[in-house]
Amino acid sequence: MPSALPDGEPMPEDGSLPSHALAGAGDRPLGFYLHVPYCATRCGYCDFNTYTATELRGSGGVLASRENYADTLIDEVRLARKVLGDDPRPVRTVFVGGGTPTLLPAGDLVRMLAAIRDEFGLAEDAEVTTEANPESVDPRYLEELRAGGFNRVSFGMQSARQHVLKVLDRTHTPGRPEACVAEARAAGFEHVNLDLIYGTPGESDDDWRASLEAALGAGPDHVSAYALIVEEGTQLARRIRRGEVPMTDDDVHADRYLIADSVMAEAGYSWYEVSNWATSEAGRCLHNELYWRGADWWGAGPGAHSHVGGVRWWNVKHPGAYAAALAGGRSPGAGRELLSAEDRRVERILLELRLVDGCPLALLAPAGLAAAGRALADGLLEPGPYAAGRAVLTLRGRLLADAVVRDLVD
Repeated sequence: MPSALPDGEPMPEDGSLPSHALAGAGDRPLGFYLHVPYCATRCGYCDFNTYTATELRGSGGVLASRENYADTLIDEVRLARKVLGDDPRPVRTVFVGGGTPTLLPAGDLVRMLAAIRDEFGLAEDAEVTTEANPESVDPRYLEELRAGGFNRVSFGMQSARQHVLKVLDRTHTPGRPEACVAEARAAGFEHVNLDLIYGTPGESDDDWRASLEAALGAGPDHVSAYALIVEEGTQLARRIRRGEVPMTDDDVHADRYLIADSVMAEAGYSWYEVSNWATSEAGRCLHNELYWRGADWWGAGPGAHSHVGGVRWWNVKHPGAYAAALAGGRSPGAGRELLSAEDRRVERILLELRLVDGCPLALLAPAGLAAAGRALADGLLEPGPYAAGRAVLTLRGRLLADAVVRDLVD
């Protein structure tokens, strides 16, 4: 089941923020994340805040239904307008994730986007993305999204091999994600992403190469490739514990990452974040860059997280409780935390070090600077950027990114 929410102080019923949260807001971009928590089936590896129809039956009533969801989320967009007051910023990015957002009618996603446009305005060059399950869209659906203002779509491909998809409990058929890329292009989408997962139990190097070649052959301008993380409480974790499938070790993950970076570089894709590659700067996911660079975003939907000016908060998880709060005129926020200057410094190191331009050495405390010097000597940081005052991971450093970060935040 989905993981628990963090601890924090209570959220005000009206959702109000401390006065300092919007100080200097004009210098930071603003984005929206819209969470759609519905899935047709639950994938065995997933611990996101998602629900199938069976899981919701009898536990949320009409309030939790997909049919009412767009209207409920629009209520939170309107709440955001009240909370942010006269903040003049147009929205720079919108990302609709899940779950499977495309289980909702395309018109519902377009209405949710229109609410943001009506309440805040969209920047002239706004990036508007939705995630999609390959089996939940067709050409007409994609055309309706494009006509409604969406200009980027991200398809969950995971693998091109049927036996790998089966272990992941993915329901789409091999070949369908590649066809979706062509359909999205025909609908007018300039920017298309395919998500891949490596390290699934039973996957071979040849399987992984085949998945990469299939994905790149489809011609997206962005590819994300993530190592499979087996989360406690998931069906996959239980299967591994029972010995039904083997656990993939870290060395295999490292080998698969090296294969991915080599194959993508040869095909003209450049890494800009440890797990993300694009054919150009225009192809990068600007919304994710908001997260990685500590900008402002409002997360609407059950369990969604938000951050504005050093204030982070999160919504109640269950769709029924979420809808009930908004119907009662209350914020659906479950709790929040006020980040200290030290919190924000550490988070900048944690996130920015994963980017192609790295993080400023000036962010590091003395112990972190000493650790950076050792990482440089060990070939984990690039010498050129280091001399210019930035910590940038080498390819070997990317393989050990988590360990490098732990040392640098000391």
